[in-house]
Amino acid sequence: MKFTTLFNSALIIASIAFIPGIAGAQTTNTNNSGGQINTAVNSNALRKNSTEASYLQPFNTAFLAYQGYLKEQGIPSGGALISAYQIGSLTAKDVVQAAIRANKLPAQVLNDSSYLNAVESQLTSLTNTNDLSE
Repeated sequence: MKFTTLFNSALIIASIAFIPGIAGAQTTNTNNSGGQINTAVNSNALRKNSTEASYLQPFNTAFLAYQGYLKEQGIPSGGALISAYQIGSLTAKDVVQAAIRANKLPAQVLNDSSYLNAVESQLTSLTNTNDLSE
């Protein structure tokens, strides 16, 4: 077994273990006077653009799509997501827009090219992980 295959398999297993927390993540509430707790995951890429913002990591955004949490926003899950990405009918921007519509990310993320590139990289990684026929 190749090291990359082993590494990718471990990554998927670890991701599945964390999916309940990822799916429940919320975007930042700037009016926190009501004592609400923000459960979002920090993103270092976006932290540069906002002083108190925390968002889903790009990996988590891609993995939410893969697990089917963005189906209501028109994003396929699992193998259908990978297939749509491979043939070009789905882009990282589409996934981010769906996450915005699902209230998992703020709209300003669409202006962050490093975040979009990172989601693209994660989708590519999922595509490569799904190809274990070597």
